[in-house]
Amino acid sequence: MIVSALLTSVGINFGLCVLFFALYSILRKQPVNYNIYVPRLVAEDKSRTSYFNIGRLLPTPEWMGRAWKPTEDEILSSSGLDAVVFMRIITFSLKVFTLAGIIGVFILLPVNCTGDQLQDINFANLTSNSLDVFTISNVNNGSKRLWIHFCAVYVLTIFICYLLYYEYKYISSKRIAYFDSSKPQPHQFTILVHSIPVSAGGSISNNVQSFFMEYHPTTYLSHLVVQKTYIFSNLAMRKEVQAAFVSFKSRYGAAMALHLQQSDDPTEWVTEQAPEPHDVYWPFFSSSFMLKWILNLVVIVAYVLLTILFFIPVLIVQGLNNLSQLEVLFPFLTSILKITFVSQVVTGYLPNLLLQLFLKMTPPVMKFLSSIQGFPSPNFNCLIITSHIIIIIVVIIIYLVIISVQASFFIAYVVTSGWASTSSELFRLIPLIWSLLRKPFSEPTTDEFEAPSFSYHWDIPRVLFFCLLGIIYFFLAPLILPFLLVYFCLGYIIYRNQFINVYAPKYETGGKYWPIVHNSIIFSLVLMHALAVGIFTLKRLSLASSLMFPLPVMTLLFNAYCRKRFLPIFTAFSAQRLIKKDIDDSSDPELMAEFFSKLVIAYQEPASSPLDHSTNCDSETYPLLSPTQF
Repeated sequence: MIVSALLTSVGINFGLCVLFFALYSILRKQPVNYNIYVPRLVAEDKSRTSYFNIGRLLPTPEWMGRAWKPTEDEILSSSGLDAVVFMRIITFSLKVFTLAGIIGVFILLPVNCTGDQLQDINFANLTSNSLDVFTISNVNNGSKRLWIHFCAVYVLTIFICYLLYYEYKYISSKRIAYFDSSKPQPHQFTILVHSIPVSAGGSISNNVQSFFMEYHPTTYLSHLVVQKTYIFSNLAMRKEVQAAFVSFKSRYGAAMALHLQQSDDPTEWVTEQAPEPHDVYWPFFSSSFMLKWILNLVVIVAYVLLTILFFIPVLIVQGLNNLSQLEVLFPFLTSILKITFVSQVVTGYLPNLLLQLFLKMTPPVMKFLSSIQGFPSPNFNCLIITSHIIIIIVVIIIYLVIISVQASFFIAYVVTSGWASTSSELFRLIPLIWSLLRKPFSEPTTDEFEAPSFSYHWDIPRVLFFCLLGIIYFFLAPLILPFLLVYFCLGYIIYRNQFINVYAPKYETGGKYWPIVHNSIIFSLVLMHALAVGIFTLKRLSLASSLMFPLPVMTLLFNAYCRKRFLPIFTAFSAQRLIKKDIDDSSDPELMAEFFSKLVIAYQEPASSPLDHSTNCDSETYPLLSPTQF
């Protein structure tokens, strides 16, 4: 790709960004669009309709100041810790690529341009140059200038590891503080027990009660047996499912039951953390232990096949990126492809658009596979989906590197997918179109308006994808760095605006997905080191290749330390923390009495009659109000 083709792609997407910003600043002021652009304020009854004024028809940037203004603590109180952690991913990326951009643009780029391994740069007509002259490929083989790239890799790795340690430590402390300040939640006192054995002539409810009364007599509070409803001859019939939500009198009691194997047979009395009551995925309980095991195998095979199938769109994209291949495969297009504008669009814009389309198809597929895998909550599904999408994206990157797709492709991809998609997030094009199509046929309703929730399972992989690109191509093609920096600047202001005005917190993990982010960045560093070893070997600088080997080793040792030091905080809270929180709550007996009264029926399936539940109560722990009074 030559510079002019890249400039064409940049021009098109810059125009789209400006258009989206201008339209957004006008449309958001119209009361008829409040449900689209400020749905959270509508749901909280904070939106207000003002009289018409000419300012409604003029694009103004005041929304940027409002998005910039809230502090991290204000975002924490309004949107939860998950939103804070997501924004810290953006600020982490800004710090990384600010330093990387300074090193890349002002040090590495001049070194690459002044080489002549491929060709001399034409300063008189910059747009006619190939983008390859801005990459490390243009540095002469064996040149001592390659040591500058070697030092740059070391500097960036040390800086990223320092930031990762700081973020892990900071988010860990925030997670603990968030737990300490939280009110009692049903899922903190409850575990999910499935594969409950059934004795002859006995009910599941009696088995659960007798088991926990015998082995957890001082901490067991109550249980709710899950039941499945069948419709037969217009009559609703219920069988019990071999699963129950078991609640305890303290968080520590629930944790002890959760982390200890309950039976000599590990396939019976299987325990796991209960999700939040509104986050329960009820079809999960219809599957037996064996069926879940089989579905897990099926899903694993599907993941492997999906990963392999992604090689097809990658090959298509690579073909579109190479005009000579297209002319050989489709000779009748030769005359059309010789038109300058057409060739620039085909090589600079169309491949990126197609890859983005294929990546858009990934989250729904992953969500479907995770749903049949048998997880008890959509919230947990989102974490699983996030990690799986990241794996797919990494595989795509490796494919593209292996088949030698030029870095110019990814520069254009950052502009096409990054700039435009982030701006479209602000403009909310699909909700706007859907609202316009639905409005003529919709009728006024008294139902409570509900603001949408943020799709962490897709936006986190997308942000990490661009982090991966930037880290890998930092020393290979530093020209990509300014475009990435613009992307993260756009993301910072746009996502803050969306958390304030659009998205309401629906599920909360307490930043539990940060280890996934940390591991992805570590993998990006190791992949950069591996590419550096290969590049320095090809460039006949064997000493630099040898001296690069300690870097991935030290990076992995650093990752191992972080896992030992911080990861347990994201899997479970310590006994010290749980007991301290239980003691603090016991100082308010009225609050806990009210809470326990709600806990007894918190996990009742929606739109069903009361399920079979039993309690182990005494005058000190049982609620003052009965479930019927509640």
